[in-house]
Amino acid sequence: MASLDHLVIMATSLEQGVAWCEATLGATPGPGGEHPLMGTHNRLLKIASPGFAGAYLEIIAINSIAIPSISTRERRWFDMDDLALRAHVAQHGPTLTHFVAKVPDVTDAVAALATQGIDRGTVVQAARQTATGLLRWQISVRQDGQRLFDGCLPTLILWGDTHPTDTMPDSGVSLQRLQVQHPQAAALNAAYQTIGLQLGPTAVTTGPARLSAHMQTPKGLVEIHTP
Repeated sequence: MASLDHLVIMATSLEQGVAWCEATLGATPGPGGEHPLMGTHNRLLKIASPGFAGAYLEIIAINSIAIPSISTRERRWFDMDDLALRAHVAQHGPTLTHFVAKVPDVTDAVAALATQGIDRGTVVQAARQTATGLLRWQISVRQDGQRLFDGCLPTLILWGDTHPTDTMPDSGVSLQRLQVQHPQAAALNAAYQTIGLQLGPTAVTTGPARLSAHMQTPKGLVEIHTP
């Protein structure tokens, strides 16, 4: 079974992302780290709830002084090199763009999606240094960096011995619901079923592409959504 691991908030800079988080959710994200593979860095906020155990929010930005170790022919994960998406974030501020699902075997899950005609990418090894040691994971990444289904089909991840939320304090923010809407709802539902992903009692509904996350926060119930 696959389950939601974390929500992805893209920001132009981490400073901008932290300010957005404090103003929108009433909480300050904790430390994250550098991603040498992609030349990105992040800040994290635990948003776990009974329906989404171990969930967290990732504020991620391109580190302008870092040189990614990926090939120059490749693009960063989560469509972070997409010019239209970068322009939207630059104009409107940090934005929910995607989510990541944890699976028991990334290679098997990628192969299962391939039977549906979906190329979720190759499985790569990634790591970043933390205050308590090296955090390792396997993640599905396409060379073109695309999220697929307008960000509504999750990137797939398998953590090593340690999960980021193992050392995260409670934030006062909890994910209550994640709604998914897409014009190709039937195909997206089939992809979810293929990897055993359940996001709650409702399936993907038909309509303009949109992820909507409903969170209980110190500021009350807050909804954030994709562009």
